[in-house]
Amino acid sequence: MKLTYSTPENKHQQYDDQAFEQLFKAHFKALHAYANAILKDEDDAEEIVQNMFLKFWEKRDLLNVQTSLKAYLYKCIYHDSLNFLKHQKIKTKYQDFASYTMNTKNEPASSKVEMTELTFNIGLALNKLPEQCRTIFQMSRFEELKYKEIADRLGLSVKTIENQMGKALRIMRLELADYLSLILIGLMYYKDFFN
Repeated sequence: MKLTYSTPENKHQQYDDQAFEQLFKAHFKALHAYANAILKDEDDAEEIVQNMFLKFWEKRDLLNVQTSLKAYLYKCIYHDSLNFLKHQKIKTKYQDFASYTMNTKNEPASSKVEMTELTFNIGLALNKLPEQCRTIFQMSRFEELKYKEIADRLGLSVKTIENQMGKALRIMRLELADYLSLILIGLMYYKDFFN
């Protein structure tokens, strides 16, 4: 293993498989407790920590940690946990939307299928957005944050947020052009989703 990271004691310390295993054992319990404090779910916390160590291992040749290794691990867990919560929130919104459309009484079966298809295609369209663009769009539309709040959270200017939202909306409209009539129905549920 060629992972190097900088510490005050040793400028370039090398880690091998055994050292990585020791690193895992030394930090797993505390990182799991930290993730659990954020996620409030032991199983999800365990998965987050294991996945973080897996990514750490897979990218070991590319990593160059400039802070303490412990601080780096905690930062990774923090960001991975927040991303997990964000993903769960989006998933819940989709499930609510699907449930709402599927439970509408006296609606033809074909309409229900179309609404399910729309929900699926919204997900596909979101995945086509560049990462920062998608994050900003989701924070605005799913978390219902104002541009200023998003800018503060991400450390960006409000102008950047406005530009990224404009880009996201253009891409979403283009990707979902075939579903315009369904989107108009969906807007009754997703207020100003595409505006």
